[in-house]
Amino acid sequence: MTNQDVVVPDMGIAAAAALPAAPGRALFACRGAAVSSLRGAYGGLGLPGGAATDAGEFLAAAGGRGGAPAPAAANAPPGRTCTSRVVEAIRASSPTRCPAAVDEYDAWTRRHPSALGSFDQIAAAAMGKRIVMFMDYDGTLSPIVTDPDMAFMTPEMRAAVRNVAKHFPTAIVTGRCIEKVCGFVGLPELYYAGSHGMDIKGPSSKEDKTVLLQPAREFLPVINKAYRALEERTKDTPGARVENNKFCLSVHFRCVDEKSWSSLADKVKAVLRDFPELKLTEGRKVLEIRPSIMWDKGKAVEFLLKSLGFDDSTNVLPVYIGDDRTDEDAFKALRERGQGIGILVSKCPRETDASYSLQDPTEVMEFLVRLGQWKLLRSPSPARPRV
Repeated sequence: MTNQDVVVPDMGIAAAAALPAAPGRALFACRGAAVSSLRGAYGGLGLPGGAATDAGEFLAAAGGRGGAPAPAAANAPPGRTCTSRVVEAIRASSPTRCPAAVDEYDAWTRRHPSALGSFDQIAAAAMGKRIVMFMDYDGTLSPIVTDPDMAFMTPEMRAAVRNVAKHFPTAIVTGRCIEKVCGFVGLPELYYAGSHGMDIKGPSSKEDKTVLLQPAREFLPVINKAYRALEERTKDTPGARVENNKFCLSVHFRCVDEKSWSSLADKVKAVLRDFPELKLTEGRKVLEIRPSIMWDKGKAVEFLLKSLGFDDSTNVLPVYIGDDRTDEDAFKALRERGQGIGILVSKCPRETDASYSLQDPTEVMEFLVRLGQWKLLRSPSPARPRV
């Protein structure tokens, strides 16, 4: 067994060859701590040229996009300039309201139409192909809530997901640790990719919990050490909470007063100066700390498709539904693949690589129900027994 615990189970999954190395994305940090000595061991996993731990990378890398950092304010201290970019990125990814004008929203929905209103078009694209379903959890299958431990999905949503999984290979791809999201979902027949795809497991029984891939296993000691340091450093910020998601850490600030966002970002950055092996990204009211390897939700989707034997297949239609900036890596992977459908869950216009949109988890559930009904109608009826 390697550090990465790559295991191919005897459940019809083809042996997965190594994925090609990802082209280097543009990452930049206010401090340029290089970590060239660390490498991943699967599919060309590797570190970017420097550990990107400050907010200049957010707008470029968190959604899988390259770019240049915003120009620094004249005479502004480097650390403060980074912090201001952190806070602006946080605000951009965590809107408290949707300020878009009606005509702006209409223009956006013409580019990213409703997956419900366009269901017939999606169904036509799926004709003669095998659908593979990928879904985020928070904000997609469950509502965004103040307490991350209370992000429960409804029984109706669970039934809709279970029904879809009867017809199509189905995976949950989330920033949560697998143990926590498995507890929320409660469906052992699914694939789970936790910690932003850094902990992947196949369908399991109580006796068999097969690990498919853990590309960041060697980072566990440093992640646990950083977790303790972040807890200590942020404990005096009211409302801040640090969640250990095994292969990544989440600093939640949904309950933090906006006036304290800058100081909280300063504290997180100060801790990470001692951990050049880790990088900082952001999501919806959360700061994410992850190992500095070229691995994300998009890579997890590619790995699962390859493991399922669909890597070079022309008769497969991957469908990915997600609401967060981290899901953009998966949308981009499908777009670059030239095969698949990305569906963004959002009520507000946002730059995205997704093709379609849904407004909230209620619409996600409606889409899953319709997908299950469509598949059932297209399935051949069982032969009647002869009398």
